[in-house]
Amino acid sequence: MKKDNFYIITGGPGVGKTTLIDELAKYNFQVVQEDARKIIKQQHTVSGEGLPWKNKELFAELMFNSSVRSYDEVDLEGSMPIFFDRGILDSICYMKMENIPISKEKNEISKKYTYNKKVFILPPWKEIYKTDDERKQSWDEAQSTFTKMKEIYSEYGYKVIEIPKIKIRERVDFLLNEINR
Repeated sequence: MKKDNFYIITGGPGVGKTTLIDELAKYNFQVVQEDARKIIKQQHTVSGEGLPWKNKELFAELMFNSSVRSYDEVDLEGSMPIFFDRGILDSICYMKMENIPISKEKNEISKKYTYNKKVFILPPWKEIYKTDDERKQSWDEAQSTFTKMKEIYSEYGYKVIEIPKIKIRERVDFLLNEINR
């Protein structure tokens, strides 16, 4: 189920992924918002347990399933790039970081549901990092997540391309130039 026009934008928390996704949407690219934030908001609304600070296993399960659903539900409009704020492997990375067992089924799904081999990662950027009601990770955790994301995507055969710490418009230009190489 390889989709060459599906591009992942990943990295640790608070590095500007959502800002970049929102900027790409302004240029009429199809984008898929991050599943983790949607889950956290939904779990808050229903006083649910599926939160990373309550039940990490349930949160991981919800995040994985939601990522697969987001992949399946994308409206394919030709061959234009479609940008995902995180992908299925982000859920796998979270599970590894939290020592949550990864089933054979989840591993197989992660190999079957593939994206373009170029994965874009945003590095930790202390000047823009901040916590909020849905992002509670420390700066050290943000840095560690960045490293682990690079490792997991490389492990699954993706080419990880780091987007520099530059103005948002320049980040868009950098990303689009890399896609066109």
